[in-house]
Amino acid sequence: MTFDIKNKNVLITGANRGIGKAILEEAISRRAAKVYAAVRDLDSASSLVEEYGDRIIPIHVDLDDAASIKSAAEKASDVDVVVNNAGVMKIAEAMSDDAIEALQFEMNVNVYGLMRMAHAFAPTLKSNGGGAFVQLNSVASVKTFSDFATYCASKAASYAITQGLRDSLRDQGTHVLSVHPGPIQTDMGDAAGFGDSAGSPVDVAKAIFDGIVNGNFHAWPDEVAQQVGNAYQSFAENIVEADMQESVA
Repeated sequence: MTFDIKNKNVLITGANRGIGKAILEEAISRRAAKVYAAVRDLDSASSLVEEYGDRIIPIHVDLDDAASIKSAAEKASDVDVVVNNAGVMKIAEAMSDDAIEALQFEMNVNVYGLMRMAHAFAPTLKSNGGGAFVQLNSVASVKTFSDFATYCASKAASYAITQGLRDSLRDQGTHVLSVHPGPIQTDMGDAAGFGDSAGSPVDVAKAIFDGIVNGNFHAWPDEVAQQVGNAYQSFAENIVEADMQESVA
């Protein structure tokens, strides 16, 4: 199922800043009926409510807390599009002293958090006709950078889960979109040292809703991402997106 988000209800995790805020603003500009700003601290969404009024509904979601996600799914029972944008990053090489702890932290939010969101919201999307489930992955899902090795590992895992969700949710009419930004100008990007050459969060937001409209599985929003995506395209089309029968050796 693909559709324009006009008059649809959208939920965005991490909607109070960075890419999440850009996604929220893009949803509003495309005339979404309502946007659930899913944040850990409800007060952090107060400025969004002041700007956009009752089209913004702050809702508590912590990707580390399954109960908060389940509660949010019950409250946002009319949601049509779920964008799981929130994530974490540690700067850790594979041989760093804290590499295992960093990976455990990143896996819990970036992978298990994704799974918690999917488990809670898939039934809601199904009951509302299917809708769309969007996961913010990364170019780091397909290419490891040594300074961020543990983060890359967590994003590779979240990409694998996203591929599984694409197949698992197809029968209920839910369109799954995997988004793979390169370096983006956010607080997380600044902490990683990406600098002014990083892409704009607006490009990511536009790519998400264009990807939903066009029925794509992959979205490569910015210049760096597009370079990776162009090189990856053949594998993506012929392997990742192909309907291959599972076999047991």
